[in-house]
Amino acid sequence: MNPENETPAARPNNAKTFKMIAKTLSGLENVLAQELTELGADKIETGRRMVAFEGDKSLMYKTNFNCRTALRILKHIDAFQAKNPDEVYKHVKQLPWEHFLKGKKTFAIDAVVFSDAFAHSKFVAYRVKDAIVDKFTEQNLQRPSVRITNPDVRIHVHISHTDCTVAFDSSGESLHRRGYRVEDGTAPLSEVLAAGMVLLSGWKGESAFVDPMAGSGTLLIEAALIALNIAPGVFRKNYAFEKWDDFDPELFEYISSDDSKEREFNFKCYGSDVSPRAIAAAAKNVRNAGLEKYVDLKVSSLRNIKNAPDKHGIIITNPPYGERLNPTDLLETYSVLGERLKHVFPGYTAWVMSANKDGFDKIGMKHCAKIALMNGPIECEFRQYELFEGKRVVATEENGKKSSAIMQRIPPPPAVSMAETSKCSILHRPPIRIA
Repeated sequence: MNPENETPAARPNNAKTFKMIAKTLSGLENVLAQELTELGADKIETGRRMVAFEGDKSLMYKTNFNCRTALRILKHIDAFQAKNPDEVYKHVKQLPWEHFLKGKKTFAIDAVVFSDAFAHSKFVAYRVKDAIVDKFTEQNLQRPSVRITNPDVRIHVHISHTDCTVAFDSSGESLHRRGYRVEDGTAPLSEVLAAGMVLLSGWKGESAFVDPMAGSGTLLIEAALIALNIAPGVFRKNYAFEKWDDFDPELFEYISSDDSKEREFNFKCYGSDVSPRAIAAAAKNVRNAGLEKYVDLKVSSLRNIKNAPDKHGIIITNPPYGERLNPTDLLETYSVLGERLKHVFPGYTAWVMSANKDGFDKIGMKHCAKIALMNGPIECEFRQYELFEGKRVVATEENGKKSSAIMQRIPPPPAVSMAETSKCSILHRPPIRIA
């Protein structure tokens, strides 16, 4: 075979490996670790809202394109100890920025600080910027400019106590912004969180999927993508690594065009909502994702749901909490949800995410599992309910085994000590950005 005609996958596997960090949402760390394992990542370590791993350039491209529960993929550059901003300046200035930013015109800095020794994240970001600019000035090189939006290189600086980490953002815009959403509902669910909820349930398309409070359709779309095993990156227009000097367009084209793992989905995802406006938005998003064949939508209140679409299936829904939305009778919504689940969907498994404890009580059923999740700044619980057919005493043992099997596949998020937190270089906190 002529080497020039070989596919990237056929070439010798001698690519250089390096450390990377995948950021995620609280409660999804082990789901993301499983995704990284399936993609071939090495030396995987979970932390709070992040997973560290090692791999080569090909894996960096694959994780950006395929990971459903990653917010962004960072390439580790350096780690050091610093007790104040001046020490950060000194260490950062020693890095070979003339190599990192060679031929680049713009860069941006995101700084995240968890330390009493550093009073202001913004000041840390400014000192990092000064170190980079001074390095170019002292070497009589043309200095790049700082640009917040769409820079050539985005630099992440994270400080936990005195542990400092510098990394390059390979993703650019957050990976939760898939690219299919053209219409938002009220308080839309993050695509990463929606995908994580579906993956936590263990459902992969082997039955009907139902969301009776679908909003703008994010859960339905992410579920359909999982059922079909379509990579979330298919809608994405660009990544930050495409601006890097070592970008391999042929390799990325090979990875992004590989649909060999896609599969058939012989059921459908069914969504309804009391709001015609929400269903209209969901329809536009479903159409933009090319999933009309697999997603059925209708305007309907919970009370008007009379029939299940299939004998067996799964329900995953995210009812209003009363945090950002204020229905006239919030608790009544939960009461009706519980009544509909029991009487319309026997034989199904239901998962409900909410931050409203009184609402959970109104559902009127005992949950068999619960997982702590974060919806933005809101602490939530993701609870599982088995909806029994016939007499409960007959179904209890079988469904109990099913619940146990599901939870064995979903280990709880790791308990991380303060010392371990320091090692977990990147945590999920809105960064300070400087211009």
